[in-house]
Amino acid sequence: MPDHRNLILLTVLIGTLMSAVDTTITILALPTMATDLKTDLFLAIWIIIIYLLVIAVLTTQFGGLGDIYGRGRIFNLGFLVFTVGSAMCGFSPGIWYVIGSRGIQAVGAALIQANGSAIIADYFNPRERGHAFGYIALGWNIGGTLGIVLGGIITTFLGWRMIFYINIPIGLIGFIIGLKYIKDENRKPLKIDIRGMILLAVILAMLSYGATDLAGRGVNQTDLTIIAVSIALFLPFLVLEKYADNPIINLRAFREPNLTFSLLSSLTQAMGYLSVIFLLIMYLQGILGMDPLRASLLLVPGYIIASFLSPRLGRLSDRLGSRFIASAGIFLMACAVIIFMTLGLETPVYVIVVASIISGIGGSMFWPANNSSVMTSTPKELYGSISGLLRTLSSVGTLISYVISISVASLSVPRRVAFEVFLGTNSLSGNVSSAFLTGLHSAFLVCLMILIISGILSFLRRSAKPRTSLPDSYA
Repeated sequence: MPDHRNLILLTVLIGTLMSAVDTTITILALPTMATDLKTDLFLAIWIIIIYLLVIAVLTTQFGGLGDIYGRGRIFNLGFLVFTVGSAMCGFSPGIWYVIGSRGIQAVGAALIQANGSAIIADYFNPRERGHAFGYIALGWNIGGTLGIVLGGIITTFLGWRMIFYINIPIGLIGFIIGLKYIKDENRKPLKIDIRGMILLAVILAMLSYGATDLAGRGVNQTDLTIIAVSIALFLPFLVLEKYADNPIINLRAFREPNLTFSLLSSLTQAMGYLSVIFLLIMYLQGILGMDPLRASLLLVPGYIIASFLSPRLGRLSDRLGSRFIASAGIFLMACAVIIFMTLGLETPVYVIVVASIISGIGGSMFWPANNSSVMTSTPKELYGSISGLLRTLSSVGTLISYVISISVASLSVPRRVAFEVFLGTNSLSGNVSSAFLTGLHSAFLVCLMILIISGILSFLRRSAKPRTSLPDSYA
């Protein structure tokens, strides 16, 4: 592999890792941030939510911008925006300032995530992509878990502002390498689908806000109305995109079954898998009474295993195809969830470690194989749009997983208590602890069902041949 491709791979890895880590790195820092910024946890929660919302809304659109203006240009711009947003977060004097700065940071993350997979597809041929995506999987998918671990460690020893300051030198290094080696040969003189972008942004923003607020306040008419309206707007969006000259999301691409199954599998896997991570944190802190740092460190073995295996299993998917590798990975994650469903008031810690390792192995099989399947099933003309759509679906899945964790687990205890357990500011005991454990078991069951659906979708795909141009089915 030529040296410049190694550097391109490194740059994309840095970008995806940095932006994905910040999806969850603030979770265990929230109590400290709330105290320091003199606010309550319910307002501080929006430090997490605003990041997820912005990425979910903008990633698909920014993938299309990469097709139009050049993926290198948009990707490198993401580094600058993310770095500036991180510096603003670290300097924040108050809660509203840090929430706004997180929004800016998320814009940069969306620019990076939307174009990363497409850049890999540009520079690596189909027989090498599984291996390359194995490294990128370390950034995007493992980054969420790593963020929880780093958030606990950095906040405990260095303070919450440092979780943002560390992004500044890393972001500048990634920007310099990307600016030198990632070129914009793929640029096309196309127009932006402004109306489609606006309508899609409204739909995703309303849906995400309604679902998140529903989890925090409970069932209420206002949020149900917001969700219903967002779903109703989806039909005019489809009509608008169907007749757009250059749609930001080319819906005709979904006539390709492999691409459809791979994208939906990515969405459902993110919904089910990240919910499990959130629920484990709630169990360790609420039931076993661990502090946030110790709880996060128990996830390290699974992270290390996944980091080691992802590139190697990605290379294996290059040889054997993505269908069986990705589907087997989902099956292993489901097996880990079944083990988590047996957790009790006095379960030995080693059970959790073993199950997290099984889950990590499954993730290292699924992520690179599925990403490779998506890009192999995508014609080159749509690399940016589909790369953005893949990241958008994963971001929406992350947001929904957060909602599932809080909503289902809080059925057995007051929502305020569920939030406090999630953030590590409250531990439970006695009958309350038993009732909360029942709620967690119900939430794990929901995760298991979602992962089973993801596995079925993954298995339904065929062994795909690389697309080099738009076939008749896209016309």
